[in-house]
Amino acid sequence: MRPFPIGKRLVALVSALILAGCASSSPPPPSPSPNPPVAAGPSDPGAPTDPNASSATGGTAGGNAPPPPSPPSKPRMSRAQSAVEGAVLGAMIGATAGPIGIAVGAATMGVYGAVTGNSPMGAPSTGGGRPRGQEAEREAAIEEELDRHATLEDSIEEELRRQEELLKQIENQEADEIRSAGRSDADGEFDPRAAPPAPKARDLPASIFTEGTAEIAVQPESTEQVTVLARSLDADEDGTPEEVRYFDPRAGGLLRIDRDRDYDGNVDESSYFQNGSLVARELDEDGDGTLDLWEHYDDGVMLSQEVDRNADGHRDAFYTYSAGSLVEERHDTNDDGVIDRRIEYEARRMVRAEEDRNSDNEIDQWTFYEGESGEEWVARVERDGNNDGEPETFEYYEQKDGDSVIARREEDVNGDGVADVKSIYENGKLVRREISDPALVPL
Repeated sequence: MRPFPIGKRLVALVSALILAGCASSSPPPPSPSPNPPVAAGPSDPGAPTDPNASSATGGTAGGNAPPPPSPPSKPRMSRAQSAVEGAVLGAMIGATAGPIGIAVGAATMGVYGAVTGNSPMGAPSTGGGRPRGQEAEREAAIEEELDRHATLEDSIEEELRRQEELLKQIENQEADEIRSAGRSDADGEFDPRAAPPAPKARDLPASIFTEGTAEIAVQPESTEQVTVLARSLDADEDGTPEEVRYFDPRAGGLLRIDRDRDYDGNVDESSYFQNGSLVARELDEDGDGTLDLWEHYDDGVMLSQEVDRNADGHRDAFYTYSAGSLVEERHDTNDDGVIDRRIEYEARRMVRAEEDRNSDNEIDQWTFYEGESGEEWVARVERDGNNDGEPETFEYYEQKDGDSVIARREEDVNGDGVADVKSIYENGKLVRREISDPALVPL
């Protein structure tokens, strides 16, 4: 089959474009006149005749209507839009003749649309786009919605700030409660020998928590993990919760609370609960990421406290409470991992201390105290100098101007359990020595 000559293609293309233009530019059917002419009736014989009436109206004596006004010219935006639509249609029609046909079609129909203002794709353009009134209403509605969202966000931020401030106030109140619980006299002086009460879980609305699940240990210093219900509170919205509460998924009881007290993104306090009551706490007091304080509670008061005072990862101070009062302290003063000092209390009064003074892991000194709580003074010191586990030196003290001064010293030199040498002091000065074993009398 012989190819269709390009000249004939162009002739056919131009003809099609002209037909398309003519079809789109055919005028609409005439609409009925809103004021049809009225036939002239017989003139009123009593009315005067005006010979210029016909010429003044531009019509005939029969009262024909004036010619319709000329249609308004197309606006520039209408002609431009018609030109674009015409170019698009021309390019589509001209595509059958190849690239040259596309160019000729687009140019021809584009010129046609620009000159006539008619769109070959449909009805004449009206200037295009949404009516200005509707567009303005839509923009106003969008602005109003944006303003509403901004107001809502401000309200949420304000509520979060309020909740965060509330949490800080509650923390301060808890600290005050702990301090006040240790006061034993009317002047409000803090008594460190009173057992601190168990801190209570803060009463916070469930609506401020985010709920999920977690795998955690529910016993202090345990590695066994269980699946629990977790409720998290991120008051400052930094992505790290300041408090997470863990609950038994079946019974619903509180099992554990983790808190970030200094808002650095790390948990520095874990509290463990049994039957709704606090039984243990683990804390990082210096913020180095390592636990340094361990507490145990029973019936709402502290039972024991263990401290790592030098941040070496080992506990070196131990405190035991009974009936709401401190009864014992144990210390590792040289950080060798062995207790070398122990203090006993009765009715919150220090009564006895024992020490390993030579670090041989054996107690070799015992100190006894007298006086009221907080005002104790050394009354007696016993020493084991030969490392047999039994004291052979005894020192007795008395109060002078608020200080303890030695009054008497007794020594069992031969180890028979009886004092052989007695030294008498006045105002801390030796004034006399008594020797009961003649073999010990110097020559």
